Amino acid sequence: MPFNFAILGVGGFIAPRHLQSIRDTGNRLVAAGDPHDAVGILDKYAFDVKFFTEFERFDRHLEKLKRGPAESRVHWVSVCTPNYLHDAHVRLALRIGANAICEKPLVISPWNLDQLQALEQETGGRVNTVLQLRVHPSLVALREKLQQEQGRRHKVELTYVTARGAWYLTSWKGDLDRAGGVAANIGIHFFDLLPWLFGSVRRRGIHLSTRTRMSGFLELERADVSWFLSVEAADLPFAATPGKTSTYRSITVDGSEVEFSDGFADLHTRVYERTLAGQGFGIDDARPSIELAYALQNDPVTAPGDLAHPQLLKRP
Repeated sequence: MPFNFAILGVGGFIAPRHLQSIRDTGNRLVAAGDPHDAVGILDKYAFDVKFFTEFERFDRHLEKLKRGPAESRVHWVSVCTPNYLHDAHVRLALRIGANAICEKPLVISPWNLDQLQALEQETGGRVNTVLQLRVHPSLVALREKLQQEQGRRHKVELTYVTARGAWYLTSWKGDLDRAGGVAANIGIHFFDLLPWLFGSVRRRGIHLSTRTRMSGFLELERADVSWFLSVEAADLPFAATPGKTSTYRSITVDGSEVEFSDGFADLHTRVYERTLAGQGFGIDDARPSIELAYALQNDPVTAPGDLAHPQLLKRP
């Protein structure tokens, strides 16, 4: 029997990946919410989705379904809203007796994770998040290889530039309180990936931290990592053209490039498949990256200059 899904933030950038994942896993979208009403994309998936621009009416509708026939109840809520609302919207899912699949970062402040775990215990619901790099075939293969070399220490360079226009700093994404800063909004997947590959964090430091760029150093159990994150088009190694490729991802391990530029199209669907099979990424999986991103953004420690990322050396 298919699961019934509701989605919050259906008008946002990432929502189409969730809509496709709900469909491709054979499930049914029954309700959607977003304060903006430019959501014609819903017609690509179904014509009978109840849509609300007011959160309170969305909430009321899900409560009504909860008390109705069993076949109409919502089983899962997909949360695609701005970062600072994730915690509240996951709570809604648990309160109506549903499970949650939440976009990254699950929360901005680490202490909210303990409260969500308490609610899981009280309600019996599950909280899952989207850590899609953990299901990328190239990165899964790299992890398997690294696990066979546990005694070896590696030198890693991570560069992630995803160009954003002037709108970025005006939107919620450029607001530290609502997005969590570059570390949480842009870097969270990589701050999950690196310890997943190379072990827990022993030492950290920051070389640069602004509203659009961050760079620093991580000493992990099995690697020393210099990293650079940016939303500035000027940091791309090629000229950015609107409508064309404006993202650059690079990970080198001991000087060798890890090729993972392809294979992103269906990662959300793979995460959904795992989650619905009971093998999703839960609160304990998300915790290390959220704690690290929060510390880097809010408790920066200056890193030694000789550990700076090469990108910083190119800057005036």
